[in-house]
Amino acid sequence: MPRILRIANRFNLGGPTFNVAYLTKYLPSNYETLLIGGDKEENEASSSHILADLGIEPIIIPEMKREISVGVDMAAYRAIEKIIDDFKPDIVHTHASKPGAIGRLAAHNRKVPVIVHTFHGHYFHSYFGALKTNMFKQIERSLAKRTSKIIAISDIQKHELSIEHKIAPPEKFEVIPLGFDLDRFRTDTERKRKEFRDEFNVKDDEVAIGIIGRLVDVKDHKYFLRLARHVLDKSTKKVRFFIVGDGEMRIELEAFCSEMKIPFNAFPNYEPKNTPLTFCSWRNDIDRINAGLDIVVLTSKNEGTPVSLIEAQASGTPVVSTNVGGVENVVEHGVTGLLAESSNEVKMAENLMSLIESEQLRTKMSANGWSHVGERFHYSRLISDMDRLYHSLLNP
Repeated sequence: MPRILRIANRFNLGGPTFNVAYLTKYLPSNYETLLIGGDKEENEASSSHILADLGIEPIIIPEMKREISVGVDMAAYRAIEKIIDDFKPDIVHTHASKPGAIGRLAAHNRKVPVIVHTFHGHYFHSYFGALKTNMFKQIERSLAKRTSKIIAISDIQKHELSIEHKIAPPEKFEVIPLGFDLDRFRTDTERKRKEFRDEFNVKDDEVAIGIIGRLVDVKDHKYFLRLARHVLDKSTKKVRFFIVGDGEMRIELEAFCSEMKIPFNAFPNYEPKNTPLTFCSWRNDIDRINAGLDIVVLTSKNEGTPVSLIEAQASGTPVVSTNVGGVENVVEHGVTGLLAESSNEVKMAENLMSLIESEQLRTKMSANGWSHVGERFHYSRLISDMDRLYHSLLNP
């Protein structure tokens, strides 16, 4: 029975946690999988409920932190080496940058037969300056030579990593899109919509617009707030905006709201009043959130495969997004949503306004959502693809 050591970054709320959980739980029974990873950071929501619901008990490595620290990272490296020595895996599969570096190096030095790494996103633009970015590219190129196969989560990401950034030649990559439990976004949608709109006192004639994700610079929530200000000034419709998520930029974004003269309400000190904008903080009921929203927006500077847009379309909620990273592999422009280049804020505003003003357009795009993402991003397809890859690497 092949043994897989799966190394996650941090067990925080997000797409990578869902995917390592599904791969740990649902791979065929002829695999034995051990899941390890770091704990969530202080300003992140925990994903422990995802793992608990699936009956998974991961090993937590406290030293696996987001920030780079030589001493702490060396402690994480030694912890992983010991687990490799004890577990004796046939495959070490790392997910995201920090475990990708520490885990692959440990696996290589302990002579693990197969080493696989998944890029859930990358940090080669919109994160750091040129000097640090080039340093990280050199590290990734060195690690790629120690890797049996690198998984890109979209064709666009493979092109970026292999052709634009030259991390490894194209033949080193396998494209395996993410997979999720999307069925819950299709059930009881009317009830969930009513519950969300009752909770926030959203009227039937109000258009609810949301953005879902961590409050960090790369997600560019200030862009979202500028769009909100434009809509509040120009739209003929009654609108409400919702920021779902939390993070290190929360206080800065609240200050920016005041600067933009956008009245807001915020958890945990929420008051039942109809302000134009609500900071919802972290929520576990994203299926209910999506059912209650009329439009989901993404304003990121850089993305791998945006989970919020997949879940929105599975719910039948049309999207407006910047066309970055793997977004166009997820959203079909003009069919399930509207895309614009991230630098074209005028076009983004036009796209958002057109969906707000036209209930007919929203209804049309809503009807196309499930057929676009239902099979392509379901976890059953992810499991099948990964099983096939593992088998080919173990039996070349």
